[in-house]
Amino acid sequence: MNLKFSVITPSFCQGRFIERTIQSVLSQKSSDIEIEYIICDAGSTDETIEILQHYHEDLRWISEPDNGQADAVNKGIALTTGEIIAWINSDDIYYPGTFEVIQEIFASNPDIQIIYGDADHIDEQDVFMEAYPTEPWNYQRLIDTCFLCQPAVFFRRHLVDKYGNLDASLKYCMDYELWLRYGQHIPFYYLPRKLAGSRLYKDNKTLGQRIAVHYEINNMMHSKFRSVPDKWIFAYAHVKVEETLKLDRSDPIQNFKFVQAVIYNSLWSFYQWKKFISLKVSAKMVWWVIAANIFLFKNLSLLFKRL
Repeated sequence: MNLKFSVITPSFCQGRFIERTIQSVLSQKSSDIEIEYIICDAGSTDETIEILQHYHEDLRWISEPDNGQADAVNKGIALTTGEIIAWINSDDIYYPGTFEVIQEIFASNPDIQIIYGDADHIDEQDVFMEAYPTEPWNYQRLIDTCFLCQPAVFFRRHLVDKYGNLDASLKYCMDYELWLRYGQHIPFYYLPRKLAGSRLYKDNKTLGQRIAVHYEINNMMHSKFRSVPDKWIFAYAHVKVEETLKLDRSDPIQNFKFVQAVIYNSLWSFYQWKKFISLKVSAKMVWWVIAANIFLFKNLSLLFKRL
């Protein structure tokens, strides 16, 4: 049984990448793979529209103001009818053969509702950087870390009807929130195969706005679970200090300042999102101070010996 794919790409001024995204989607088509592809553009002012016009026979596209990426994806879902929903951003790519294997699994296993697979981080030239840290399915682990790579996730349309669309109030972690929401109700099927490439570069959301991303994740967690995992609070404090102070941690004095700043920001963050600090967390921060002092005194001792 052949199942139709609905592929949605939210877009805004990604002209330098979007043609590679489009080609990676269209290359999935075959006599056995039916794809309806829609690109929801937010009114790009670069070469995006010219590229979309070139592919008008192969896909549908609209270009109009929207309320962000989640709103664009929701709009695309509403405008399509395929049984399987795939969402890929305008700077990511699918690997050859991805849709074929996804369709085979869905068609042969009607009980499977969501499939996710392995993926890579790639650079601006499509060159492999590192494997995305994907893991076998474990919902409690998903709360601690987002181990799903967004373009490597495929799900059945009826899940949207049953559990809802993307949360359009979120700017950065709308995919993570969706996986957490769906995962509360159904297990995800893990396919240990490379399905997609997710692009990392200084101007994209993942790298370019790390503080805002982590802050929104923590707010989302608090709203959803009334608590935030310690790992996410520490991650926010760490990123905030890294991005704002720009300290050289190979220097023992700057490393000590870094640890002090992370502890201060961690304390503030735990108060904001949890209102208390556990003994385990306190012990971890005490150990950071001890380790930083050891590193500092060790290097100072070496310096004095050389003098």
